[in-house]
Amino acid sequence: MKIIHTEIFEVLIVEPQVFSDDRGFFFESFNQKKWQDATGLERPFVQDNHSSSQKNVLRGLHYQINRPQGKLVRVVVGEIFDVAVDLRQKSATFRQWVGIRLSAANRHQLWIPEGFGHGFLTLSETAEVLYKTTDYYYPEFDRSLAWNDPEIGISWPLDDGTSPILSTKDATASASRGSNLYR
Repeated sequence: MKIIHTEIFEVLIVEPQVFSDDRGFFFESFNQKKWQDATGLERPFVQDNHSSSQKNVLRGLHYQINRPQGKLVRVVVGEIFDVAVDLRQKSATFRQWVGIRLSAANRHQLWIPEGFGHGFLTLSETAEVLYKTTDYYYPEFDRSLAWNDPEIGISWPLDDGTSPILSTKDATASASRGSNLYR
């Protein structure tokens, strides 16, 4: 496993060691001991989530107040543009974002620490995303930040003139000026 620090140091790209031959491939998508040794992070993963989306679906930007979740995200079908936004108000990188392409082909994973918003745009015709979380989903603490918040300024790789497909929750999300961000 290779760990690459992004522009926001705590957000990590994880490259697994892949064993390929004429039959296909094999890799460990997660190993607790190797994860801790490579990252120095001791986080319990308590929930696995699986989503499927069609092209141009944009999910996010989601986060939980009071019970923030760290997420380890990977793609098993297709390709996405995955984004982490630092929502920790006292952080030197507050409101900064990192975006990378995750795909079934590159097999990379993205570690998004607690205190970050998370979202992704589906780039392929369909995509299936798996992610582990460090805390359970609590609807009462669930929040969404506007995907196009001008203070954050994410450069989503949308084709010219294309609008993303959004859920009602994501279409009505507020900008980052609210008091519901992390402290």
